[in-house]
Amino acid sequence: MTTRIVAPIPAIVMAGSRPGPDPLLSGTGVSTKALLPIAGQAMLVHVVRALRACPRVGAVTILAQNSAELAAEPGLAGLPDLHFADSGQGISSSLAAALPPGDAPVLVTTADNVLLTPAMIAEFLSGAEGSDVAVAMVERDILLARYPESKRTWLKFRGGWWSGANMFRLRGRRVLPLLDFWGRIERDRKKGLKIIAAFGPWLLIGALLRLFTIQQGVARAGLRFGLNATVVPMSDPEACIDADKPADIELIEKIMARR
Repeated sequence: MTTRIVAPIPAIVMAGSRPGPDPLLSGTGVSTKALLPIAGQAMLVHVVRALRACPRVGAVTILAQNSAELAAEPGLAGLPDLHFADSGQGISSSLAAALPPGDAPVLVTTADNVLLTPAMIAEFLSGAEGSDVAVAMVERDILLARYPESKRTWLKFRGGWWSGANMFRLRGRRVLPLLDFWGRIERDRKKGLKIIAAFGPWLLIGALLRLFTIQQGVARAGLRFGLNATVVPMSDPEACIDADKPADIELIEKIMARR
């Protein structure tokens, strides 16, 4: 039997700041969210170390408006194959500019995905094989069974409610039309129905009436751009707990203390 060798996938960490003040930074003396300490290390350090500890991940590029500030973070010193690039103000446009040439795949995550582990990364990449666009998500029952106190934004479909887990696999530059579209709606990223409606009335009606599963809905949305799009259900509920609010950070600190 021949074992297929999978080449390491490059990763991009979105570590920029959104426009306007960030309540998480008030009174901390920290200039950007990616450097906010959690469990004794900057958020970004936790994410990059998880990526570097996963054999399936290759070079890691960190995107931020002031990448030099992040490059000076002591917790990143000595980590191999780490690169820094300045981004623009918009997530989608910055990501589009950082994509590798051609249609080689790239893994994308965020600096506030601090509970990320090598096992989560490997599970996601295995489930994302063969797709043009893959999105990691956690079903509500999986999360609430272990962390009923966690408050997330849910997308409601037949067979379950789902929350994003801040991991994406993109097939290079063939996803540029999708990123351009996302750039026009990303301000509504926390409003589930608005996001669904942006893909057309057929998808909104189907979601409201629970006519299809999230896999079917995402696949149909991908077809609008000629893309094979899929959802990768994550088995670990911690995959969708990112550091958006003070309550999130309190929960993340408790989880990390138990690890």
